[in-house]
Amino acid sequence: MIPTYLGGLAMVNVNMLPACPVETTLTLISDKWKVLIIRDLLDGTRRFSELRRSIGHISQKVLTSNLRQMENDGLVRREVYAEVPPRVEYSLTETGQSLKPVIDAMWNWGESYKAKLAAD
Repeated sequence: MIPTYLGGLAMVNVNMLPACPVETTLTLISDKWKVLIIRDLLDGTRRFSELRRSIGHISQKVLTSNLRQMENDGLVRREVYAEVPPRVEYSLTETGQSLKPVIDAMWNWGESYKAKLAAD
């Protein structure tokens, strides 16, 4: 068993990840909510309520679960400020930021697909 640190935050067992790099990526971001969380955090640090509002139609429980999993996977950083009321902010780690080309490609493909459908 070889633990590896991603973005200095999470410990992931490399042996537990799929052999195929595409499958590894899908394992980490295949949930529709995770892709939308990454999309929104690529624009910068957000509070929980800001993420929930910008994503829309996501329950508090589901957003919390996804953020925790993404934090454990080393994609998201959670910072708690000692204030009253407590302030919690989320941002992408360096590993999370490295998904920008993937999200950009998905954006471009989606735009092309919608344009093709509109032209037909």
